[in-house]
Amino acid sequence: MSTIAAGLEGVVAGESEICYIDGYQGILSYRGYNIHTLADHAQFEEVIFLLWNGWLPKRAELDQLKKDLAAERGLPGPVVDFLKANANANPMDLLRTAVSMLSLYDAEAQDMSTEANHRKAVRLMSQTASIVTTFDRVRQGKPVVDPDPALGFSANFLYTLTGKRPDDIMERAFDVAMTLHADHELNASTFAARVTAATLSDIYSSVTAGIGALKGPLHGGANQDVIRVLLDLGGEDAAADRVRDTLARKIKMPGFGHRVYRTEDPRATHLRVLSEELGKRTGQEKLYLMSLRMEETVKEVKKLNPNVDFYSASTYYSLGIPIDLFTPVFAVSRMSGWTAHVLEQYSNNRLIRPRAEYKGNPDGQTWIPIEKR
Repeated sequence: MSTIAAGLEGVVAGESEICYIDGYQGILSYRGYNIHTLADHAQFEEVIFLLWNGWLPKRAELDQLKKDLAAERGLPGPVVDFLKANANANPMDLLRTAVSMLSLYDAEAQDMSTEANHRKAVRLMSQTASIVTTFDRVRQGKPVVDPDPALGFSANFLYTLTGKRPDDIMERAFDVAMTLHADHELNASTFAARVTAATLSDIYSSVTAGIGALKGPLHGGANQDVIRVLLDLGGEDAAADRVRDTLARKIKMPGFGHRVYRTEDPRATHLRVLSEELGKRTGQEKLYLMSLRMEETVKEVKKLNPNVDFYSASTYYSLGIPIDLFTPVFAVSRMSGWTAHVLEQYSNNRLIRPRAEYKGNPDGQTWIPIEKR
């Protein structure tokens, strides 16, 4: 008799060298580098290179990746036209479709060689970011901001989104946020991408599947729910009251608890600091203080820790990112992890095909002619 694990909880579905998690010790590492080390020291481009290749880049390798990413920021004309024609669309619906469209204008789309797939990963990193920023400019009726090849990934994203060059602190904060969201082992969206890649479908199809999974509110949308709660509150006492009332009604508080972590999500550790620092710089410290009171109250009542979504809400808001772009921004970062996993799947592929425990009548039903049903 097989053992059924609802939601595949605790099931080891494959081997990977990309991401390690110890949920009991609160450890997250990429390729053996602890997330705290990377958040403190790495540029996001170094993290991208690490996830794709397995080692930290030398100076020349990092410079080349930055050059390659900058060169691929432009979007095909028909994709830009699509963004303009659908300016009122749900941002995740639009992102999912636009990323899929990119394959139509990539001459290497059907080339499954390792080299071509790496080049497509570069395009996907840069063009996913461009889709998000271009869409937001278009829907606001503002001119699209041309990318600046002199700016790194994070600075260019904020520049093309807001039209203003971020200062060093804002750039670094967003860079850290990108690093923290880059990968998280076989989460739902990454698993969806790997299942698709395991059929030997192309990388565009694979990451489109990932985006579709990330859209779900049980995966990528919790930080939007968090910020809406915060913006609806009048102060710290109201934040505590909201938590107690919500939990008393047996409703989950968004941004708390995690399937894997039994202690604090290590990503939340850094985002808490970013929320405080950016809040003070941008006049949004109230959001941080209310968040802190909510965290204290949830711990008191339910003994739950915040996850990556909780403090990322106030962090993104303080950076000037529109609320409905929080999940697309998550996708911009996670594209690094999705593509790393797809490349790894291709390198040692086996079709992912689990079984199901059938619960109906297994066989032997008698056929009844339609006239007698």
